[in-house]
Amino acid sequence: QVQLVESGGGLVQDGGSLRLSCVGSGSTFSRNAIGWYRQATGKQRELVARISQTGTMDYADSVKGRFTISRDNAVNTVYLHMNSLKPEDTAVYCCRTVVAGRPYWGQGTQVTVSS
Repeated sequence: QVQLVESGGGLVQDGGSLRLSCVGSGSTFSRNAIGWYRQATGKQRELVARISQTGTMDYADSVKGRFTISRDNAVNTVYLHMNSLKPEDTAVYCCRTVVAGRPYWGQGTQVTVSS
């Protein structure tokens, strides 16, 4: 069984920064891609950033140049560095992976950006 635990969310002002962490359990963590998703109230969940097992990174257009995803397999952690935050970035942020065809989600961490 895979468990993902997010942390690092909080309240920040417009233009501020946060770093989210997603800690995964299991020896297969380093062999799987990890995605950060977010869901704002009343909106559909969207993929924000993804990092493959080899370190290839992809970003949603809305966060390119502001967010950076990285991973440290030694501590089973994927980070989402968020800079120049905007009120429209306010959402619950969750990480996700797929192991043996089954998706696993963390519980999420709230990010609120005040104007």
